[in-house]
Order: sequence, then structure tokens, then C-alpha cells
Amino acid sequence: MSDGSIDLGRTRDPVYDLPLESLDPAQPALFQADTIFPIFERLRAEDPVHFTAESEHGPYWSITRYDDIMAVDTNHQAFSSDFLKGGITIAGGSSNFEPLPMFIAMDPPRHDVQRKAVSPAVSPANLQLMAPQIRERSAAILDGLPIGEEFDWVDLVSKELTAMTLATLFDAPQEDRRKLTYWSDVVTAIPVPGGLVETLEEKLEIFAEYQAYFAGLWNQKVNAPPAPDMISMLAHHPATRDMAPREFFGNVVLLTVGGNDTTRNTISGSILALNQNPDQYAKLRADPSLIPSMVSETIRWQTPLAHMRRTCVVDTEVGGKLIREGEKVVMWYVSGNRDDRVIAQPNAYIIDRERPRQHISFGFGIHRCVGNRLAELQLTIIWEEILKRFPEVRVVGEPKRTYSTFVRGYETLPVVIPARN
Repeated sequence: MSDGSIDLGRTRDPVYDLPLESLDPAQPALFQADTIFPIFERLRAEDPVHFTAESEHGPYWSITRYDDIMAVDTNHQAFSSDFLKGGITIAGGSSNFEPLPMFIAMDPPRHDVQRKAVSPAVSPANLQLMAPQIRERSAAILDGLPIGEEFDWVDLVSKELTAMTLATLFDAPQEDRRKLTYWSDVVTAIPVPGGLVETLEEKLEIFAEYQAYFAGLWNQKVNAPPAPDMISMLAHHPATRDMAPREFFGNVVLLTVGGNDTTRNTISGSILALNQNPDQYAKLRADPSLIPSMVSETIRWQTPLAHMRRTCVVDTEVGGKLIREGEKVVMWYVSGNRDDRVIAQPNAYIIDRERPRQHISFGFGIHRCVGNRLAELQLTIIWEEILKRFPEVRVVGEPKRTYSTFVRGYETLPVVIPARN
């Protein structure tokens, strides 16, 4: 099983024989096959601010080193997130469908007021209130798993916990929780034959159902007293209560995907990483106090969202290259998290790193992930409960990875929990 590491002792990767200008990392097949890392390794070394002239998404710049990504991510005056300029994904701005307004795809001051409307739902005080419920649910999920039989960890554990938490954040009925998972997956799915959605038309039909469901939730909340869930907060906050239905839906999409992908794919990624690094798994079993550090290391190693995109709005130099107004700029977080100029032994999975939270998986600056502490809380609790119950969760086959340049995740991960002797 690949972990994206580079074995410098083996034959040089064929990517080094390609013309530098031809390199195009934005290929979902490379991410699904987990063969993307040599491209980023070469770009960081030879052309860290790299221009791809031709791709399925048009011309774009790749920012691949940690410090350059930080420079772009914190300079919202020069690099815009505005959905009308292309938004925050490499595919945004294509003529596929009208872009959705959402606060992550806005610039200040509009971004700031909408983000503040929902941020109390993931405040430290609210997380403290949610923790016992997350623990109770984690325990119930784990206690219901089959012992000694193969099952899909993604379906029975990763999806289940994150769906339960997401339904709570929205105050949606728990029996609808898997709809939230499904809709989140549809949002980021690339329409391909045999895929989750096969055509753009199919995707838009599902979006209509998704939007209608949340319009119903909004109508319930706007006519009820304020409550501590995200839909009520949007319905009652002065900055968001008069937003257009499409803008409300855009923010629902953002919160659904944000609340689903990081946690779910890191729960799966942690099982895979520990199986690929049995010395680290032994270290964790011997010292459960390493769980928070392991969680941060997994979020770095996994990088659940591989990139964020910006659009240059004023000619700006980055890493010695001049990026011009109107050009598309892709910050490859998945590459920055493997930059050995900043992170020692970046291809190694080390759960007791000195600075485990030194990663850029959550972004930086004003767009730093609003729910990052909730993600860490869920991951910490589920692992505390796993270690109480199971000496091992054993991966017994290759994972099926997501076909995407945006979500770096898992469709399936076959595991067995061995019976105790």
C-alpha cells in the first residue's frame, strides 16, 4: 500500500523524464491511484510556483511549497476567493453551472459577517457541551461492529459518526443523517460514467432535492425562537436572516462538505496510516496520551482537502514569479504538508512529532476552517474509545480512494477487528 512516501533509493520516478512545463497535477486519476506525490516533489524542488498552460480546467498556477502557500492564503487583498471570480476550487468558474455564493467563497467584509453568524455553533463552550454526546455515539458505533469479520470501516464508522454530528449541528432528524453524507459526496463528485453521479444533469437534480430539504429546515427555524444550531443561527442572525435562498443554500453546501470531509476521511486515514506504520500503532497503544498528537499528524499526512484556489486580482510576485490579474492560483495543501523545508521527514508518519499541529490542512488566514476544533474533538474521542475496546483494527485490503483533486478521501476501507484470545 502506498503512503505517498518517496523512496530515494529506488529508480527515479518517470515523472522526472517529462518536460517540466508539461506537468499538470490537477488530474483526479493520479489522486485516486495515490501516485501524485512524485509530481509535487519535483515541483517543490524545481518549479515551486508552476504554470500549467493547458489542462481540463484551463491555465492555472500551482503553489507547492509551504511558505508560498501561506503567503497566498494570508493575502486576500491580492488573491480573491469570490465565487463570482471562480471561488475556491480549481474547477470553479467553469461554465458547468451558476456558481453558488457561500462565505468561504467571499472576500471581506461579506465573508466575515457570515462566518461570525455560524461560528458560535463550534465555539469552545459549545464543543464542551457536544463532547459527551460524541463520546456516547462513538461508543455505540464501536460496540455494534462485527468482531472477526471483514467490514467497511468507512461505512460503519467514519461516515456514521460524522453524519450524526452533522445532523446535530443542523438540528436535522438523525434518521436523515445519511442524506447529508450523500449530498456532501454529490457536491464534490466529478460526473463520470459509473461514478456517484454520471452526468451534470443528474447532479443538478440531486441539488434540487438537497436545496428543498434545507429550505424546509429554514422555514421551521425562522418561525421558531433562536436555537443553538447552524440553521437557526443563519435564520436569525441580522447579517444572514435576509439572505437570498440561493445564498443560504450555498452556505449549507459549505457547512455540509466542511463538516463531513475532514473528519470522515481522517478517521479512515488514521486506521490506514497506523496499519502502514505498525511501529507508530504500537507506540499509540502503549501511550494513549499521544492521541491528540496522532490526530494532528494524521490530518497533515492525509490532507483531507488537497487544494484551495484563489483568483489573482492585482499583479503579484510569489516565489519569484509574476502572477497577473485574473489568473487562477491553486494552493496545493497536500504538497505544502510534505515540504521538507518546513517539516522534518515529511513523508514519514510520526505520531509524536515535536510540533504536530504544524500543517496547513485547515488553511490559514481569514479562511481557516471554522470547524477545525470540532474535527479534532471527534477524532480524539473516537480514538480514545477505539483503544479502550480493540487491541487492533487491521486493514485487510487496498482502500478505494476518491476520484477527485479536491477531496482526498476514501470510498471504502476493508478491515477486520481480530477476536481477543
